[in-house]
Amino acid sequence: MVGTRPDISQDAWDDAQLLWDYHQLHHKIRPCSVIIGLGSHDLGVATHSAQLYFEKMAPLIVFSGSNSPTTVKRFPRGEAVHYGEHAVSLGVPRSAILLETRATNTAENFRFSREVLQAAGAPVTSVLLVSKPYEQRRSLATAMKTWPGVDVVCASEPVTLSEYVDRIGSVKTVVDMLVGTLQRLVEYPKKGFIVRQDVSAAAVGAYERLRARGFDSRVIPS
Repeated sequence: MVGTRPDISQDAWDDAQLLWDYHQLHHKIRPCSVIIGLGSHDLGVATHSAQLYFEKMAPLIVFSGSNSPTTVKRFPRGEAVHYGEHAVSLGVPRSAILLETRATNTAENFRFSREVLQAAGAPVTSVLLVSKPYEQRRSLATAMKTWPGVDVVCASEPVTLSEYVDRIGSVKTVVDMLVGTLQRLVEYPKKGFIVRQDVSAAAVGAYERLRARGFDSRVIPS
């Protein structure tokens, strides 16, 4: 059945929308000690981090991230470096930005960001965590594992699934990422990487149907 988009069936789109909604936590945004922007291919993370800074949600931003195979061409000097430059271009003072340039996964984002903040003498009791919209839940679960005791508020650029697909330019790429992130929420607690999350039966069903339809390029061996 053709859906509301010409590039995906309605059934598959409905499942993708279900996962998109599940991955987001809809936290109430409030002031925190620091904003941490998690590096990725999505410059919207840096844009939203800057916006939250302008709204006085934190006096300091840490951009964290080295490179991955999906970002090295776009951000050859590293995710954090390019994020920082983008935030400065939007008007954030360079003095309000710290860069963490070593992390290659989410656990390292938190571990190394914590070290950067400690070295800067910045006390932290709460973190306003900015990620891609579909990485909110997994990012929180990782933070709870690697930085226990810190109060975490999750945030993302306010964008719909359809708008995000249009920005990325490929519905399959985005749906593959939604599927891969859901799988990691199920598998990573078994490996001790993240704190276990309550994954709904509806989310698991959507994941299984989309994976069976071939949205599986981000799936990891179980």
